[in-house]
Order: sequence, then C-alpha cells, then structure tokens
Amino acid sequence: MSEPTGKYSITMPRDIAEAAKARSGPSGLSAYVASAVARQIERDNLNELIQVAEAEHGPVTDEQIQSLRDQLHQARHEQTQRGANAA
Repeated sequence: MSEPTGKYSITMPRDIAEAAKARSGPSGLSAYVASAVARQIERDNLNELIQVAEAEHGPVTDEQIQSLRDQLHQARHEQTQRGANAA
C-alpha cells in the first residue's frame, strides 16, 4: 500500500530541475524529488539526534570516529574472509 500523495508546486533552479529530470529515469521527476526530500529529512533527523547526544555527552572526537571506522573496516574484512572460506 502506498502513501497518499498530494500535488505541490515548487520552484528550483532550472539547471537542477533539468539534471533531476535527466536522472529520474522511468520513475519520473516526482518520485526522484520525493526520494531526495525523504533523504534530506532523514539527514535532518540524524543531525538533531547528534546535537542532542553531543549536548549530553560532548562532541565526538576525530580519533573516536577513526577508531569506529577502523572497527567497521575490520568487521567487513572478517566477514569477507568468512564468506570466502565458506565457499
């Protein structure tokens, strides 16, 4: 079941609109724009969560971010190795 839709008029720079039309493919410009807006809302919500967390716990340091990236990279590497060994 799809969500109910509404018709809206928006204004945007012509070059952006034309690029979006060119990339929208068979789903059409409306679906492309709706998807882009949904992603932006997700980003806005995430930024709000980050602000709340940083207000409570302090900002995340570059070192902490790098440590988590390293852990993620290692986990992906181990998963790839397990998959290769299972095959």
